[in-house]
Amino acid sequence: VLSSSAVKFRRVLAHFPQELSLAFAYGSGVFRQAGASAEHGETNMLDFVFAVDDAVTWHMMNLLKNRSHYSFLKFFGPKKISTIQRYGAGIYYNTLVPCNGRMIKYGVISTDALIEDLFHWKTLYVAGRLQKPVKILAHNENSRLQAALVSNLKSAVTAAFLMLPESFSEEDLYLQIAGLSYSGDFRMIIGEDKAKVQNIVKPNVAHFQKLYSTILQDCPQVVYKHHLGRLEASIDKSPEGQFTQLMALPKTLQQKITALVNPPGKNRDVEEILLQVAHDPDCGFLVHQGRSG
Repeated sequence: VLSSSAVKFRRVLAHFPQELSLAFAYGSGVFRQAGASAEHGETNMLDFVFAVDDAVTWHMMNLLKNRSHYSFLKFFGPKKISTIQRYGAGIYYNTLVPCNGRMIKYGVISTDALIEDLFHWKTLYVAGRLQKPVKILAHNENSRLQAALVSNLKSAVTAAFLMLPESFSEEDLYLQIAGLSYSGDFRMIIGEDKAKVQNIVKPNVAHFQKLYSTILQDCPQVVYKHHLGRLEASIDKSPEGQFTQLMALPKTLQQKITALVNPPGKNRDVEEILLQVAHDPDCGFLVHQGRSG
């Protein structure tokens, strides 16, 4: 994490209403990316996400504190802003906000919408951010949210296992995980920056290790030699093994995979279709396509 970051981020946080179930900073202003200079990290925009239990009340308090952050929507009031927030990925952004000598942008999402995305990958917009290293700034004792955060990381590992070959390196795993939330991003497909995922992972392997080490240590298919920084994986690619992994995927991804192989008008249940996918030599590719859909 870039130098003196904790103090810098907490100073930013002090400008906002404190009723946050989760607050984190993410992106190149927090974690250095390959090819970017140290100075670049100190000058580019800082990105934040704030999860709040009661969006109307939070926006009402924030309008009193930081009215200038909002576009013309401030004239419609907190209820309207909260309604707009529910569309799309369920997050409302204020952007290009000057704060403590830096430009910041911050997204506000309801705790319930965040939990839904973490468990089910409804949009994978915020869940995808949280599959990569972030700087957690505030985190209250919400056991459902905590369970959802862990579930999201486990799901990322499971999806990556399905898309990777039988054995792979630790870096391969993190590249696959970091690519999950880009799979459906048209900019990546047309190759605006093919190396973007590598630029995120390579300088930050230690941060990925910190995020995933507990899950990997508990995973029977992986021998995780943390002291050597090495991972020895032997993933069960039998239909039974793949079926178990497919059944553990988030609901939305399961639905997208089944839609790829289930002809319209055929009312088969998800379990039956995923069993068919588990026997398919292209199982990993179907998971990738489901993510990209």
